[in-house]
Amino acid sequence: MTRARTFVSLSAQVVVLAAIAAAFFVRTPQVDGLSMEPRVHAGEFVLINTLAYRFGTVQRGDVVAFRHDTPTPETYIKRVVALPGEQVRVDRGVVSVNGRALAEPYVQFPDRRSAPAVTVPAGAYYVLGDNRADSDDSRSWGVLPQHDIVGKALVGIWPPRRI
Repeated sequence: MTRARTFVSLSAQVVVLAAIAAAFFVRTPQVDGLSMEPRVHAGEFVLINTLAYRFGTVQRGDVVAFRHDTPTPETYIKRVVALPGEQVRVDRGVVSVNGRALAEPYVQFPDRRSAPAVTVPAGAYYVLGDNRADSDDSRSWGVLPQHDIVGKALVGIWPPRRI
C-alpha cells in the first residue's frame, strides 16, 4: 500500500510540475495559413518552446515562432535560412547563403521569385516559409529582429494525427 501511495504522490507531483512548466514556458498558437506546408498545416496547433533560445542559439534550419505586427499583431512560424553576418540571396527560387546554394529538402512547393542580396545584420535572421509559393516572409518585409522571436516551434500537437 505504501508503494501505491508513493507512486500516486510522485505522479501527481510530476503532473503539477508539467502543468506549471507548460503554463510558463510553452505556447501553442494555432497556425493560420499555408506558408509552412507540408511540415505545419493550416489550423494546426504547434508546441512552441519559449526557453529554447534563452539557453541556446538560433541555428540555420530552425523553425521559429515570432511576433509579426503587419497588419495586426500575430504569431508567425518560419524557417531560419540565414544567420547574422551572412549574405543571403534568392535567385529564381534558389536560396544562396554566402554564395552557396542551400540544400532545402523541406521545400515541396517552390516558386521562381527572386529577392535582392541582403547581408543579415547583427541581432537578426532571414526567414522563409517552407511553402515558398505561398509565404509572407523576409523576401517581403526584410530580416527578423531577434527580439521578436518567441521560441522554437517543436511539433504539431493538434489535431492528434500530426503528433
